[in-house]
Amino acid sequence: MKKGIKYAIICFCLAICASIISVCYLFFYIPVNGSENKIIYIDKNDTPDSVFYKAQLGWRAYIINKIIPFRHARTGRYVIEPNIDFLTLYRKLRNGQQDPILLTIPSARTMENLAGAISKKIMLDSLTLINALSDEDFCRQLGYSTATLPALFIPNTYEVYWDISLKGLMARMQKENKAFWNNEREQKAKALNLSHEEICTLASIVDEETANDAEKPIIAGLYLNRLHKGMLLQADPTVKFAVGDFSLRRILGEHLKKDSPYNTYLNLGLPPGPIRIASIKGLDAVLNHRKHNYLYMCAKADFSGTHEYAATFNEHKKNARNYIRALNERNIH
Repeated sequence: MKKGIKYAIICFCLAICASIISVCYLFFYIPVNGSENKIIYIDKNDTPDSVFYKAQLGWRAYIINKIIPFRHARTGRYVIEPNIDFLTLYRKLRNGQQDPILLTIPSARTMENLAGAISKKIMLDSLTLINALSDEDFCRQLGYSTATLPALFIPNTYEVYWDISLKGLMARMQKENKAFWNNEREQKAKALNLSHEEICTLASIVDEETANDAEKPIIAGLYLNRLHKGMLLQADPTVKFAVGDFSLRRILGEHLKKDSPYNTYLNLGLPPGPIRIASIKGLDAVLNHRKHNYLYMCAKADFSGTHEYAATFNEHKKNARNYIRALNERNIH
């Protein structure tokens, strides 16, 4: 064979190879996203076709699907990074390599509020959550009752997957609860002779009494003093909880008569469970309470959100008169 023909054949073969390589590159490795992250959510109702549509994979997905079958859609939250190539993204979706989210557990007042906050961040719907959190058998399996269940949750931000199951979510909350109650906190709880649930209950009252973190150890110490002396706690937040109205700005005689195990003006000791999910600041305020001789507290007449404290009832009555006068002057009922 003449050298010219051999050379032509070689050139032709190289051209074919270059063409194939170019087509493969264009097919597999040309980016499918722009310069910013794009996030897609795949739920249990999605199909491979709907996944292709959400990810905007176009005609290439339907062709490659014949070679590497996309048998079913894997639920999850997927971040499509800038300039990601088609093949990498296709594999990510096909293999279910989802990206985690940050789930914040709030210091919610009710389980309904908690369920609503959680369901906005994960695939679980609020109705499924609230039905579970209000079911005695479900709570019992977790080691709680519906009254004490708020003590399970430690308000913080956690990294989880968007499609986490109800069972998985509760297992994670149990793990975080166990991590919170480390040896140091455990020893402080034993020194108080209170269970985790009782500490959470007292902390929830402290949280409702003030948003001022500096005051919380003082208020915790005051209520512990009353508990140790066998006095009624007479905590206004428990009355608001019993009445079902946290917006009350003035507790009246009719409210104090509310027949409820949560009304600490009528029932000795702590309520049956937390009146909200206690904050970490509130929990640590109980465990590291300020030691003093205060037995009474009253909101300051300047409405600063802080309190006047007293060791005797006579001192307390003086503080209370000042506060009531301020309420009347502002026509607060």
